[in-house]
Amino acid sequence: MGVVKLVVQVRLLPTPEQAAALEATLRTVNAAATWVSALAHHRRVFRNYDLRRHAYGQIKDDYRLAAQAAQHVIKKVTDAYATLHANIRNGNLGKPGSVRRERALATPIVFRPGAAHPFDDRCLSWQMDTRTVSIWTTRGRMKNVAFTASAEQLQTLAAHRKGESDLLYRDGMWFLIATCDIPDRPVAAPDGFLGVDLGIANIATTSGGVRHSGKALNAVRHRHRELRRRLQAKQTTSAKRLLKRRRRAEARFAANTNHIIAKRIVTEAARTGQGIALEDLQGIRDRVRLRKPQRVTLHSWSFHQLGSFIAYKAARQDVAVVHVDPAYTSQACSSCGHVDKRNRPDQATFSCTSCGFAEHADVNAARNIASRGVAGWAVSHAADDAA
Repeated sequence: MGVVKLVVQVRLLPTPEQAAALEATLRTVNAAATWVSALAHHRRVFRNYDLRRHAYGQIKDDYRLAAQAAQHVIKKVTDAYATLHANIRNGNLGKPGSVRRERALATPIVFRPGAAHPFDDRCLSWQMDTRTVSIWTTRGRMKNVAFTASAEQLQTLAAHRKGESDLLYRDGMWFLIATCDIPDRPVAAPDGFLGVDLGIANIATTSGGVRHSGKALNAVRHRHRELRRRLQAKQTTSAKRLLKRRRRAEARFAANTNHIIAKRIVTEAARTGQGIALEDLQGIRDRVRLRKPQRVTLHSWSFHQLGSFIAYKAARQDVAVVHVDPAYTSQACSSCGHVDKRNRPDQATFSCTSCGFAEHADVNAARNIASRGVAGWAVSHAADDAA
């Protein structure tokens, strides 16, 4: 049986003394990580155990870190370089020879003074009954650091927390982000599939005809873009500070919107006994050819985040999820199967040139995705039965 990984974010409520110790700790471990990063980049050593031979003793002595904290610093650096190299291999930083890619290769990774840092069970312990944590700092062990969480979060933490938790300072507040492993329960055979089409004008449209987005949401996106453009043009210190706050506000707005959409989609599927069929979005930014305003929307909205929210919420309600190839779903008729670019004369309209079937274009695409979900489920479970 597999597991669903879920992160739970709780807010810490440290006293001024505790907050000063936490701040000093983050500043120290991130300074150490930046030094280790420069060493790794210079020596071209990016594996954890290899880098530990070069850096472990010195960062313990120079930065006065405990043994476990020193090892976490080294692993943090190697994980960062692993992510960088994966992005380069996947072409996310441009083609070979591009300015962005060459700059990423030539420059060591730098860690911000307040960047998140992982703590394992040796460095951090949770007291769920008193809602406090005990955490290692460079000024000694800080006990009875209070935190606040909802009843659901407390229940999830108590039952499923496992592994490391990240200490994070953001917008004047302290947070712990804990990883929880929730057992992935077997799902019952679904009674059909609810197809979900992800798009530009509508973030998500279901085969049941429900469209999630609208003018209000697009107006918020446009307002964020215009404010960001004006602030970037100013180039002042206060403008940069405000840009930073706005970026975080946009991220919270996007996450909240995606949570709402995901919850409604999963609730609809659970109510009707259906599974959920999602588009496989791997490489969507490279596949899709759009006009410039649409490209801005495509690159600024977190479709992957929405898909992951749907997946974990579905797992918690025993709703099956399958991913299907989205090729030609917008051009194929969900009634007769005829594929033709002329079937879609504009963004919102689908009108089949073969059978005359007409529907909103996104709903038609979602129905095609639902049909592929049924077929994909049947093929995968036929293989399982044969095995």
